[in-house]
Amino acid sequence: MPATLTLDHLNAAPAADALALLDGLYEHSPWIAEAALARRPFRSLAQFKYALVQVVQAAPLEAQLALIRAHPELAGKAMVAQSLTAESTNEQSKAGLTQCTPEEFARIQQLNTDYNARFGFPFILAVRGPRGTGLSKQDIIDTFARRLNHPVDFERAEALRNIHRIAEIRLNDKFGVEPTLGNDVWDWQEKLAVHSDPGFAEQGQLTVTYLTDAHRACAKALSHWMRDCGFDEVEVDAVGNVVGRYHGATQGAKMLMTGSHYDTVRNGGKYDGRLGIFVPMACVRELHRAGRRLPFGIEVVGFAEEEGQRYKATFLGSGALIGHFNPAWLDQQDADGITMREAMQQAGLCIDDIPKLQRDPARYLGFIEVHIEQGPVLNELDIPLGVVTSINGSVRYVCEMTGMASHAGTTPMDRRRDAAVGVAELALYVEKRAAQDGDSVGTIGQLQVPSGSINVVPGRCLFSLDLRAPTDAQRDALERDVLAELAAIAQRRGLGYKAEQSMKAAAAPSAPAWQQRWERAVEALGVPVFRMPSGAGHDAMKLHEILPQAMLFTRGLNGGISHNPLESTTADDMQLAVDAFTHVLNQLATETP
Repeated sequence: MPATLTLDHLNAAPAADALALLDGLYEHSPWIAEAALARRPFRSLAQFKYALVQVVQAAPLEAQLALIRAHPELAGKAMVAQSLTAESTNEQSKAGLTQCTPEEFARIQQLNTDYNARFGFPFILAVRGPRGTGLSKQDIIDTFARRLNHPVDFERAEALRNIHRIAEIRLNDKFGVEPTLGNDVWDWQEKLAVHSDPGFAEQGQLTVTYLTDAHRACAKALSHWMRDCGFDEVEVDAVGNVVGRYHGATQGAKMLMTGSHYDTVRNGGKYDGRLGIFVPMACVRELHRAGRRLPFGIEVVGFAEEEGQRYKATFLGSGALIGHFNPAWLDQQDADGITMREAMQQAGLCIDDIPKLQRDPARYLGFIEVHIEQGPVLNELDIPLGVVTSINGSVRYVCEMTGMASHAGTTPMDRRRDAAVGVAELALYVEKRAAQDGDSVGTIGQLQVPSGSINVVPGRCLFSLDLRAPTDAQRDALERDVLAELAAIAQRRGLGYKAEQSMKAAAAPSAPAWQQRWERAVEALGVPVFRMPSGAGHDAMKLHEILPQAMLFTRGLNGGISHNPLESTTADDMQLAVDAFTHVLNQLATETP
């Protein structure tokens, strides 16, 4: 048996020997590895990891529950009795659970009791965490308390996802594999997250809005790291984009553009946008270290503004590169009365140079972007990467339904003109109608009864409409049907209504050739090629107007939550994103003269 396991050895070993090599992978559950090994040979460790996931997914509920119950409680009786497996002992020790204070130990014991009473199985958490180096005790306790509020079926699935993460880390140990580049990408994001706007930094919250001190500190850090990676040119342009260029092998070679945004929403996450800057940075650094030039150059852009938090100028950074900077934005004021013009001047940006930022499409091959999914799909499927087929088109309305306010006790049900009930009926229709299309979504995210009272039938209701779909035609059909239903509800209930369109954005379907490059890269890694639309907007939507584009998603943890401090992904998934990006670069190198 080799000191470090290799895939070749695992593929070639007799079944019994191969199973012995994987002893302890899943706690007291060798049946998972045994079933997965029947699918040999494996082309990659990632493919083997997913085969293990598929075995558990296909298992009956009773077997899944038995797997969960085979795991020990955190800092529980088995730890006290020193009867943990060697793997669990190592993991709980790395997380500091073997050195709990009496107060921490009592808190965890109470959480164990409450959790088992609610769910009927022990709390499972991959305590070595997304980076593999171990969560803090406070992180563990906070996660424990938060997950107590989950629905039972969701928490059962979350336990299984954590079990697969535990197995992934154990496999890495057995194979002597370290996601080195994924760790670097993780570390860059952690370091960049130390910069946050006043009022949020003091609370430990991440908020970076356009051209604040924290925003400029991020630009400075990105510039410094790009130079360290070996970029030939690094600049902060006239709107604050951080642009790094790694030249091609010949003078005048075309560029591949990539990147994402480094601003955040208020109290946001560390990976939204920023992952798409650091993945290509890692790729460029490896090219530089190898002294390798490609037949094309690489332009990585850290877009200064995408979220529209300080000023109403969403996609300002990427919009400037396609000539869509609106000079009227310069007179917008933030909450403190500071105009964008003043903020730019204070940051030392040259406003007169903004028109010069517009890119010539003839100088570029296309645009690609890596992004955390910002949704639950990949997480629920236990698939690490997703190939984006289209960025959804969207339309938004600000609406008002009007009826007649009346006494809640004296107005018979058949004589009411209840504006809120009319909107409630519409909300149910939106849910049903959007579901008919599969990938369409509809949301009434704001709903308010002005001056509402507990004993008054609502005479007025304000609400929003957000409708999205992968194609403009699908979005428009959804929009027509929802507005028609709004009119029908109003007529049937004797209500009035107003619907004012506040935003409309075209869908951005992925360029087929570029989507296929991502698909080939993912397939080469041995993980499933899963195609999905993007319900959220991205900088790629703007570049789509002048360049072919396609995106790659990485799986998010914690239900795929985004724009939230719980936003997370693993260093292993980041490594796969770097590997996929590298594969796309190599494909282009063979295609480009």
